Amino acid sequence: MSDAKVPLPQTPATGSSTVSEAAAGAVLTIDLGAIRENYRRLKARLAGVRCAGVLKADGYGLGAAPVASALIKEGCDIFFVALLGEGIALREALGPGHDIFVLNGLPPGSESEALAAGLHPVINSAAQLTAWREVARATERRLPAAIQVDSGMSRLGMPPAEVEALAKDASAFDGIDIRLIMSHLACADEPRNPANEQQWLAFERLRKVLPEAPASLANSSGIFLGSSYHFDLARPGAALYGVNPTPGKPNPMLPVVRLQAKVAQTRGVEEGAGVGYGHTYHASGPLRLATISLGYADGWHRRAASAAWFEGVRLPFVGRVSMDSIILDISALPAGSLGEGDLVELIGPSQSVDDVAGQAGTIGYEVLTSLGARFHRRYVDE
Repeated sequence: MSDAKVPLPQTPATGSSTVSEAAAGAVLTIDLGAIRENYRRLKARLAGVRCAGVLKADGYGLGAAPVASALIKEGCDIFFVALLGEGIALREALGPGHDIFVLNGLPPGSESEALAAGLHPVINSAAQLTAWREVARATERRLPAAIQVDSGMSRLGMPPAEVEALAKDASAFDGIDIRLIMSHLACADEPRNPANEQQWLAFERLRKVLPEAPASLANSSGIFLGSSYHFDLARPGAALYGVNPTPGKPNPMLPVVRLQAKVAQTRGVEEGAGVGYGHTYHASGPLRLATISLGYADGWHRRAASAAWFEGVRLPFVGRVSMDSIILDISALPAGSLGEGDLVELIGPSQSVDDVAGQAGTIGYEVLTSLGARFHRRYVDE
C-alpha cells in the first residue's frame, strides 16, 4: 500500500465515517490501487470481454463512490448496484456518463425516480417490464434496461415460462432499449458443480428466444469457469475487493483492506482470573492482557474467535468479543512493547478477509459488508 492519500467524495454513496483518526477506536485502510489491479487482472482473464464493477452494499462496505472513481481510471463505465437508493446516491457522486444498473429492479411506483437519475433497471418480472414500458410510452422515449432471466438460481429474474410467454408477444418490449440479457450463477465457486453447466444451457436457451442483445452470466467466480461463461460482459464484485473467487486455491486477487484497532488499556492478571463476559476464559497462569477498541458493533463477528497481530506476533483473543472491545493475550510480547493507542492488526498481511470469514463460519462478503461506520477510513492508492 502507498501512503498517498486519495480525496474522498463526501457523498451518501461513500458510507464513509468522518471520524478523525485520533478520535476513532480503529482504522480501516482501503487500497484503491489494489482494487484497480484486481480489475486489471480480471480484464486480462476476460481477454477482450467487457468488465463491469459491482458496487452494491456501498461497494461491499468499502465506499461505492471512491471505488467507482478508481475503476473509472481503469476504463470501467458500467456499474451495478442492488437497490434504487444505492443507484441514486452513486449517480449523485459520479454525475452523468456512466451506466448504472439496479439489480433488484424498481419497486412499484419508483420508476420516475429511476428515470430522473438516469438509472437502468434490471427487469426481473413481467410486471416490472410492463411498468417500465408504460413509462417509455408516457415519455415517448426508448428507455434502457437489462432483462434478467432465471436460469436456475430461483432468486431473481423471469422464470422460463414467463420468458417464453413474452417471446410470443410482439409488443412486449415496445419502448425498451434492451442493453443486456443476463442471469446469475448459483455455484460458480464450485467449478465441478453440475449446476454451472445446467445454468449455462438454460441461459443459452432463454436468451435466444428474446430480442438479440449483449449477454452476461459470469460473476467473480464465473470468470474463472472459462471463456464460454464470459459472453459479452462479466460482473465481478467480491473479487475486486480481494475476496478469493477460487476457494481452495491460492487467491489470484490482491488484498484490499487492512483493519487495525487501538489498544485502549493493558493490564496484568493472576492465575484463575476470569476474563470477559460470562468468565468463559480463566487465566491458566499470570497473563498480560490488552483491551482493544473493536467489537461486534463494528462488524467483528462474535464467532470469529481469532487473534490480532503486532509486529509479526500473534495475540490470541481471550474471553468473548464484546460490543466495543476485545481482550487479547499479549504475554508473548516483551513487557512494555505495546501500550495505549498502539495499533494491532485484525485484517491485513497476517490474516486475510477470507481467514477471518473461515473463523466466523461465514464468507468474505459478509465480513466486508459488516465493517462498521465508527472506523477512521483511510483511502490510499498506488
